[in-house]
Amino acid sequence: MNAAPARPDTSRGTPKSPLREHVAHSVRRYLRDLDGSDADDAYEIVLREMEIPLFVEVLNHCEGNQSRAAAMLGIHRATRARSSRNMG
Repeated sequence: MNAAPARPDTSRGTPKSPLREHVAHSVRRYLRDLDGSDADDAYEIVLREMEIPLFVEVLNHCEGNQSRAAAMLGIHRATRARSSRNMG
């Protein structure tokens, strides 16, 4: 009687936006924020800015298991560890 109404399960069956759409949105926002200025080395900037949250989120998803995270990323564990050191 006093139970909260059931929330619909949105984890399955709901169309998800492809990752590229999220990236495109972020790149458009970044370019808009430049306010007419040119971005030198935009490709390198985007890759560098994407790499850190990618590693962090995959590592969190893998509950800190670096070997599992490296496998999920399709890279060698040493590469992931080296990248972590380079990130500061």
